[in-house]
Amino acid sequence: MTFLLQSEDATKIVENLILPDSVQKAQLTEAVTKLFKTDYNALMNNFIEQALWIGLKIILAIAIYYIGKIVTNWILRILDRSFDRRNVDLSLRNFLRSMIKVVMTILVILAAIQTLGVNTSSFLAIFASAGLAIGMALSGTLQNFAGGVILLLLRPYRIGDYITAQGQSGTVKSIGLFSTQLSTPDNRIIYVPNSAISSSIVDNYSQPTVRRVEWKISISYGDDIDVARKAILEMLSQDSRVLTEPAAPMVVLAELADSAVIISVRAWAANDNYWALYWDINERIYKELPLKGINFPFPQMDIHIKQN
Repeated sequence: MTFLLQSEDATKIVENLILPDSVQKAQLTEAVTKLFKTDYNALMNNFIEQALWIGLKIILAIAIYYIGKIVTNWILRILDRSFDRRNVDLSLRNFLRSMIKVVMTILVILAAIQTLGVNTSSFLAIFASAGLAIGMALSGTLQNFAGGVILLLLRPYRIGDYITAQGQSGTVKSIGLFSTQLSTPDNRIIYVPNSAISSSIVDNYSQPTVRRVEWKISISYGDDIDVARKAILEMLSQDSRVLTEPAAPMVVLAELADSAVIISVRAWAANDNYWALYWDINERIYKELPLKGINFPFPQMDIHIKQN
Protein backbone atom coordinates (compact mmCIF):
# COMPACT_ATOMS: atom_id res chain seq x y z
CA MET A 1 0.00 0.00 0.00
CA THR A 2 2.80 2.35 0.95
CA PHE A 3 4.61 1.52 -2.27
CA LEU A 4 1.56 2.42 -4.35
CA LEU A 5 1.23 5.79 -2.63
CA GLN A 6 4.86 6.55 -3.30
CA SER A 7 4.47 5.63 -6.96
CA GLU A 8 1.48 7.97 -7.33
CA ASP A 9 3.44 10.86 -5.75
CA ALA A 10 6.37 10.30 -8.10
CA THR A 11 3.98 10.31 -11.08
CA LYS A 12 2.52 13.66 -10.02
CA ILE A 13 6.00 15.16 -9.66
CA VAL A 14 6.98 14.02 -13.16
CA GLU A 15 3.76 15.43 -14.61
CA ASN A 16 4.44 18.78 -12.98
CA LEU A 17 7.97 18.87 -14.33
CA ILE A 18 7.01 17.92 -17.91
CA LEU A 19 4.70 20.56 -19.32
CA PRO A 20 2.07 19.62 -21.92
CA ASP A 21 2.76 20.47 -25.57
CA SER A 22 0.06 23.14 -25.62
CA VAL A 23 1.63 25.01 -22.72
CA GLN A 24 5.08 24.77 -24.24
CA LYS A 25 3.78 26.12 -27.56
CA ALA A 26 2.06 29.03 -25.80
CA GLN A 27 5.23 29.97 -23.92
CA LEU A 28 7.33 29.76 -27.09
CA THR A 29 4.86 31.96 -28.93
CA GLU A 30 4.97 34.54 -26.15
CA ALA A 31 8.77 34.60 -26.13
CA VAL A 32 8.94 35.06 -29.93
CA THR A 33 6.38 37.83 -29.77
CA LYS A 34 8.37 39.70 -27.11
CA LEU A 35 11.54 39.21 -29.14
CA PHE A 36 10.02 40.79 -32.24
CA LYS A 37 8.27 43.56 -30.33
CA THR A 38 11.49 44.71 -28.59
CA ASP A 39 12.61 48.21 -29.57
CA TYR A 40 16.19 47.49 -30.54
CA ASN A 41 16.90 51.12 -31.38
CA ALA A 42 16.02 52.26 -27.87
CA LEU A 43 17.94 49.35 -26.41
CA MET A 44 21.00 50.22 -28.49
CA ASN A 45 20.72 53.91 -27.62
CA ASN A 46 20.50 53.08 -23.93
CA PHE A 47 23.52 50.77 -24.24
CA ILE A 48 25.54 53.49 -26.00
CA GLU A 49 24.57 56.07 -23.37
CA GLN A 50 25.61 53.75 -20.53
CA ALA A 51 28.87 52.86 -22.28
CA LEU A 52 29.67 56.52 -22.88
CA TRP A 53 28.89 57.38 -19.24
CA ILE A 54 31.05 54.54 -17.92
CA GLY A 55 33.86 55.47 -20.30
CA LEU A 56 33.63 59.11 -19.20
CA LYS A 57 33.88 58.10 -15.54
CA ILE A 58 36.89 55.89 -16.29
CA ILE A 59 38.61 58.74 -18.15
CA LEU A 60 37.79 61.13 -15.31
CA ALA A 61 39.17 58.67 -12.72
CA ILE A 62 42.41 58.27 -14.70
CA ALA A 63 42.70 62.06 -15.04
CA ILE A 64 42.19 62.50 -11.27
CA TYR A 65 44.89 59.88 -10.60
CA TYR A 66 47.49 61.50 -12.86
CA ILE A 67 46.66 65.03 -11.70
CA GLY A 68 46.97 63.78 -8.10
CA LYS A 69 50.41 62.34 -8.90
CA ILE A 70 51.49 65.67 -10.36
CA VAL A 71 50.23 67.56 -7.29
CA THR A 72 51.94 65.03 -4.97
CA ASN A 73 55.29 65.45 -6.75
CA TRP A 74 54.90 69.23 -6.61
CA ILE A 75 54.27 69.12 -2.84
CA LEU A 76 57.27 66.80 -2.36
CA ARG A 77 59.54 69.20 -4.28
CA ILE A 78 58.39 72.08 -2.05
CA LEU A 79 59.14 69.94 1.03
CA ASP A 80 62.60 69.07 -0.29
CA ARG A 81 63.45 72.74 -0.76
CA SER A 82 62.12 73.51 2.72
CA PHE A 83 64.19 70.67 4.20
CA ASP A 84 67.31 71.96 2.43
CA ARG A 85 66.81 75.48 3.82
CA ARG A 86 66.30 74.19 7.36
CA ASN A 87 69.05 71.53 7.18
CA VAL A 88 66.62 68.82 8.31
CA ASP A 89 68.26 65.54 9.28
CA LEU A 90 68.41 63.03 6.42
CA SER A 91 66.64 60.28 8.38
CA LEU A 92 63.75 62.56 9.31
CA ARG A 93 63.61 63.94 5.76
CA ASN A 94 63.26 60.49 4.20
CA PHE A 95 60.66 59.43 6.77
CA LEU A 96 58.46 62.53 6.37
CA ARG A 97 58.76 62.42 2.60
CA SER A 98 57.73 58.76 2.44
CA MET A 99 54.84 59.24 4.86
CA ILE A 100 53.44 62.25 2.97
CA LYS A 101 53.80 60.44 -0.35
CA VAL A 102 51.92 57.38 0.95
CA VAL A 103 49.10 59.48 2.44
CA MET A 104 48.72 61.57 -0.74
CA THR A 105 48.72 58.45 -2.94
CA ILE A 106 45.99 56.82 -0.83
CA LEU A 107 43.84 59.96 -1.02
CA VAL A 108 44.26 60.18 -4.80
CA ILE A 109 43.35 56.50 -5.27
CA LEU A 110 40.26 56.85 -3.06
CA ALA A 111 39.17 59.94 -5.02
CA ALA A 112 39.59 58.07 -8.30
CA ILE A 113 37.64 55.04 -7.02
CA GLN A 114 34.82 57.23 -5.76
CA THR A 115 34.60 58.86 -9.19
CA LEU A 116 33.79 55.43 -10.62
CA GLY A 117 30.80 55.24 -8.29
CA VAL A 118 32.30 52.86 -5.73
CA ASN A 119 31.43 53.63 -2.09
CA THR A 120 34.75 54.29 -0.32
CA SER A 121 33.31 54.33 3.22
CA SER A 122 33.86 50.57 3.48
CA PHE A 123 37.51 51.00 2.48
CA LEU A 124 37.98 53.68 5.13
CA ALA A 125 36.41 51.45 7.76
CA ILE A 126 38.76 48.60 6.82
CA PHE A 127 41.80 50.90 6.96
CA ALA A 128 40.71 52.27 10.35
CA SER A 129 40.20 48.78 11.79
CA ALA A 130 43.51 47.57 10.43
CA GLY A 131 45.28 50.66 11.81
CA LEU A 132 43.77 50.13 15.25
CA ALA A 133 44.75 46.46 15.31
CA ILE A 134 48.30 47.17 14.17
CA GLY A 135 48.63 50.03 16.68
CA MET A 136 47.58 47.80 19.58
CA ALA A 137 49.91 45.00 18.50
CA LEU A 138 52.90 47.31 18.03
CA SER A 139 52.36 49.77 20.87
CA GLY A 140 55.96 49.50 22.11
CA THR A 141 57.38 49.86 18.62
CA LEU A 142 55.16 52.86 17.95
CA GLN A 143 56.43 54.50 21.16
CA ASN A 144 60.00 54.08 19.90
CA PHE A 145 58.88 55.43 16.53
CA ALA A 146 57.31 58.51 18.16
CA GLY A 147 60.46 58.98 20.26
CA GLY A 148 62.59 58.83 17.11
CA VAL A 149 60.47 61.50 15.44
CA ILE A 150 60.81 63.73 18.54
CA LEU A 151 64.58 63.26 18.61
CA LEU A 152 64.91 64.04 14.91
CA LEU A 153 62.78 67.17 15.30
CA LEU A 154 64.28 68.55 18.54
CA ARG A 155 67.82 67.24 17.88
CA PRO A 156 69.22 67.19 21.44
CA TYR A 157 72.25 65.46 19.93
CA ARG A 158 73.68 64.79 16.50
CA ILE A 159 75.75 62.09 14.87
CA GLY A 160 79.30 62.33 16.25
CA ASP A 161 78.30 63.79 19.64
CA TYR A 162 79.48 62.10 22.82
CA ILE A 163 76.51 61.68 25.16
CA THR A 164 75.38 59.92 28.31
CA ALA A 165 71.80 58.64 28.47
CA GLN A 166 70.03 55.83 30.27
CA GLY A 167 73.26 54.99 32.10
CA GLN A 168 75.15 54.49 28.81
CA SER A 169 77.90 56.68 27.36
CA GLY A 170 79.27 56.77 23.85
CA THR A 171 79.55 58.54 20.53
CA VAL A 172 76.35 58.73 18.52
CA LYS A 173 76.81 56.67 15.37
CA SER A 174 73.27 56.83 14.02
CA ILE A 175 69.82 58.11 14.98
CA GLY A 176 67.17 55.74 13.69
CA LEU A 177 63.41 55.91 13.91
CA PHE A 178 63.36 53.22 16.61
CA SER A 179 66.74 53.34 18.39
CA THR A 180 69.93 55.38 18.77
CA GLN A 181 73.24 53.65 18.16
CA LEU A 182 76.15 54.53 20.48
CA SER A 183 79.79 53.54 20.10
CA THR A 184 81.68 53.27 23.39
CA PRO A 185 85.39 54.19 23.78
CA ASP A 186 86.24 50.45 23.91
CA ASN A 187 84.39 49.97 20.59
CA ARG A 188 81.18 48.42 21.86
CA ILE A 189 77.93 49.19 20.05
CA ILE A 190 74.92 50.03 22.24
CA TYR A 191 71.36 50.43 20.96
CA VAL A 192 69.20 52.66 23.18
CA PRO A 193 65.42 52.65 22.48
CA ASN A 194 64.20 56.05 21.37
CA SER A 195 61.16 55.94 23.65
CA ALA A 196 63.49 55.76 26.66
CA ILE A 197 66.10 58.25 25.51
CA SER A 198 63.56 60.85 24.35
CA SER A 199 62.01 61.03 27.84
CA SER A 200 65.22 60.87 29.91
CA ILE A 201 68.07 63.20 30.83
CA VAL A 202 70.75 63.39 28.13
CA ASP A 203 74.24 64.73 28.86
CA ASN A 204 75.74 66.07 25.62
CA TYR A 205 79.49 66.62 26.04
CA SER A 206 80.12 67.61 22.43
CA GLN A 207 77.59 70.38 21.94
CA PRO A 208 79.40 73.17 23.87
CA THR A 209 82.42 74.71 22.13
CA VAL A 210 84.36 75.17 25.40
CA ARG A 211 84.41 73.19 28.64
CA ARG A 212 85.86 73.66 32.10
CA VAL A 213 88.63 71.27 33.10
CA GLU A 214 89.04 70.51 36.81
CA TRP A 215 91.81 68.80 38.78
CA LYS A 216 91.71 67.67 42.41
CA ILE A 217 95.23 67.64 43.93
CA SER A 218 96.16 66.42 47.40
CA ILE A 219 99.19 68.00 49.12
CA SER A 220 100.61 67.40 52.59
CA TYR A 221 99.75 69.42 55.64
CA GLY A 222 102.50 71.94 56.24
CA ASP A 223 103.32 72.47 52.54
CA ASP A 224 103.16 76.03 51.28
CA ILE A 225 99.86 76.54 49.49
CA ASP A 226 101.08 79.74 47.84
CA VAL A 227 104.05 77.95 46.30
CA ALA A 228 101.76 75.23 44.96
CA ARG A 229 99.31 77.79 43.57
CA LYS A 230 102.07 79.77 41.82
CA ALA A 231 103.60 76.64 40.28
CA ILE A 232 100.28 75.36 38.96
CA LEU A 233 99.24 78.74 37.50
CA GLU A 234 102.61 78.94 35.77
CA MET A 235 102.03 75.55 34.16
CA LEU A 236 98.63 76.64 32.92
CA SER A 237 99.90 79.94 31.56
CA GLN A 238 102.54 78.11 29.51
CA ASP A 239 99.94 75.94 27.79
CA SER A 240 98.31 77.59 24.77
CA ARG A 241 95.27 75.34 25.04
CA VAL A 242 94.18 77.06 28.27
CA LEU A 243 91.65 79.84 27.60
CA THR A 244 91.19 83.06 29.55
CA GLU A 245 87.52 83.28 28.54
CA PRO A 246 84.95 82.80 29.92
CA ALA A 247 87.17 82.84 33.04
CA ALA A 248 90.88 82.84 33.89
CA PRO A 249 92.44 79.76 35.49
CA MET A 250 92.08 79.53 39.25
CA VAL A 251 93.65 77.52 42.09
CA VAL A 252 91.80 77.36 45.42
CA LEU A 253 92.01 75.38 48.62
CA ALA A 254 88.93 73.21 48.33
CA GLU A 255 89.03 70.94 51.38
CA LEU A 256 90.93 70.08 54.53
CA ALA A 257 90.71 66.31 54.41
CA ASP A 258 91.82 63.76 57.01
CA SER A 259 95.19 63.05 55.46
CA ALA A 260 95.73 65.86 52.95
CA VAL A 261 94.92 69.38 51.85
CA ILE A 262 92.80 69.24 48.69
CA ILE A 263 93.53 71.86 46.03
CA SER A 264 90.99 72.48 43.25
CA VAL A 265 92.37 73.68 39.91
CA ARG A 266 89.98 74.96 37.23
CA ALA A 267 90.70 76.10 33.69
CA TRP A 268 88.74 76.50 30.45
CA ALA A 269 89.66 74.84 27.18
CA ALA A 270 88.18 74.08 23.79
CA ASN A 271 86.03 70.98 23.77
CA ASP A 272 88.40 69.16 21.42
CA ASN A 273 91.34 69.80 23.78
CA TYR A 274 89.59 68.71 27.00
CA TRP A 275 91.16 65.31 27.61
CA ALA A 276 94.57 66.13 26.12
CA LEU A 277 94.93 69.15 28.41
CA TYR A 278 93.67 67.19 31.43
CA TRP A 279 96.21 64.39 30.96
CA ASP A 280 99.16 66.67 30.15
CA ILE A 281 98.64 68.95 33.17
CA ASN A 282 98.16 65.89 35.38
CA GLU A 283 101.59 64.64 34.34
CA ARG A 284 103.27 68.03 34.81
CA ILE A 285 101.77 68.43 38.29
CA TYR A 286 103.06 65.01 39.29
CA LYS A 287 106.57 65.74 37.96
CA GLU A 288 107.07 69.44 38.85
CA LEU A 289 105.35 70.02 42.19
CA PRO A 290 107.79 67.82 44.13
CA LEU A 291 110.61 69.97 42.70
CA LYS A 292 109.00 72.97 44.42
CA GLY A 293 108.89 71.18 47.76
CA ILE A 294 105.25 70.10 47.50
CA ASN A 295 104.55 66.51 48.55
CA PHE A 296 101.69 64.18 47.75
CA PRO A 297 100.67 62.41 50.97
CA PHE A 298 99.63 58.83 51.40
CA PRO A 299 96.53 58.09 53.44
CA GLN A 300 97.59 57.99 57.06
CA MET A 301 96.11 57.54 60.51
CA ASP A 302 97.50 58.67 63.84
CA ILE A 303 97.39 55.95 66.51
CA HIS A 304 97.91 56.88 70.16
CA ILE A 305 98.89 54.04 72.54
CA LYS A 306 98.24 54.51 76.23
CA GLN A 307 100.03 52.37 78.83
CA ASN A 308 98.45 51.85 82.21
